[in-house]
Amino acid sequence: MDRLEKLCAEKGMRMTDQRRVIARVLSVAADHPDVEEIHRRASAIDPKISVATVYRTMRLFEEAGVVERHEFQDGRSRYEEAHEDHHDHLIDMKTGKVIEFVDPEIEELQHKIAAKLGYRLVAHRLELYGVPAKKDS
Repeated sequence: MDRLEKLCAEKGMRMTDQRRVIARVLSVAADHPDVEEIHRRASAIDPKISVATVYRTMRLFEEAGVVERHEFQDGRSRYEEAHEDHHDHLIDMKTGKVIEFVDPEIEELQHKIAAKLGYRLVAHRLELYGVPAKKDS
């Protein structure tokens, strides 16, 4: 049983065979796939999985807090397993590649800004959008 499937079981979710396949697809994903890509990968394992099943399952997983949905300005909802460790994202505007990163300086600065404005930061989401820098010849 993979990590995502275990999380679902811990939340008391009924795990059908199709939900298990979708959970496994997400658990091994090194990227942030959208529903269409999750469907493509899942239906390669079980051709009976419909795109509607993937949509329903992703909504269920999101409501249970086992996956996170991201909107990276490309009009598609993309998904990743929910992580206990916080990270931010840099999105390559040319390729759509999503790079995860953690930067202690940025984290500290965000807390300082919230405190300066009279708040205690409890959560945040940082998305950076960029294109590859031109290299000097």
